[in-house]
Amino acid sequence: MDQRKIMSLGRSSLVVSLPKHWTKLNELKQGDVVSLAIQRDRSLAIFPGTGSKQSAKETSLHIDPTQKASTIKRNIVSIYLNGYTTIRLFSKDIFPVFQQKAIRNIVQRLYMRIMDCDAKSMNIVSLMDETKASVISSIQRMHILSNSMLQEVLSSLERQDPELAKTTFQLEDDVNHFSYFILRTLRRATLEPQFANNLDVEMSDCFDFQMLVYRIKQVANSASDIAKHIVMLSEKQLKISDQLIELMQEAAKNANSLYNEAFKAYFSNSVDKAEELINRGKVVVKSDQEIATWSFLHEKKNPVIICATCSIRENIKTIAEYGIKIAVSTIDRSFSPK
Repeated sequence: MDQRKIMSLGRSSLVVSLPKHWTKLNELKQGDVVSLAIQRDRSLAIFPGTGSKQSAKETSLHIDPTQKASTIKRNIVSIYLNGYTTIRLFSKDIFPVFQQKAIRNIVQRLYMRIMDCDAKSMNIVSLMDETKASVISSIQRMHILSNSMLQEVLSSLERQDPELAKTTFQLEDDVNHFSYFILRTLRRATLEPQFANNLDVEMSDCFDFQMLVYRIKQVANSASDIAKHIVMLSEKQLKISDQLIELMQEAAKNANSLYNEAFKAYFSNSVDKAEELINRGKVVVKSDQEIATWSFLHEKKNPVIICATCSIRENIKTIAEYGIKIAVSTIDRSFSPK
């Protein structure tokens, strides 16, 4: 660490010289302006320039006509998460129809728009401004959506109603929208201390919130997977027995309650509640064993129902497990230094 002595300038001013290698790195000379920002830990951050809004980041992505849609989507998501506001796509030949559909699909999910395009190129621009974001409000909104998915799935499971189950798929898209935007914002905050300061988040919060967003997304994915199996059974004109539905409903309600209360405990820093929820996880484990036993004894005549039941069971257990992980994180965060 470079250390500098504070010197006096005139009667009341105190000055510190800037490191020469830093001024060269940022191409600063006498008379240029720098910006100062006081951090929450009382340290002082110095930025070259006037501290005006960061210029837009652009990059190009060259796509082969034979490249898979999944690869293109993954590359665009990675570029988006790394903070680029403009992505220019180029093809050696023309974009096949399957690539065009894949690009338009992922662009919609990332709060981006195709501003102009032709047969061989596309210009994609981000429409969201992270500087005006509230990380906590965005995470809470994402949780509300995932919880709505769980409520819809519980109702559709009880009635074995495929149309009600299908309503969760749109909500899953909304959860994904939020997750990408929040992760992009948090990633930028870890790289730019001034931006993190403006968001009012600690550096340690960025990592904790990234993990929380991942867990909320996994809960939403589990709810969506349950819905898919309800729809699949309906298409095959099969139904799960009322007794087994009752067992799964009870387990799902416990898992949903555990997840919701863990989320509340996380932001209220309630360690006692978190401990209670971790212990309550044993109830879901017991319910899971009861479902497995019933399936083996009474549903073994139909392998399709058995497979669907196993998957629904596993997803219910996964929801409870992520609730427990959120509760554990609550305890871990309570000991982090302020």
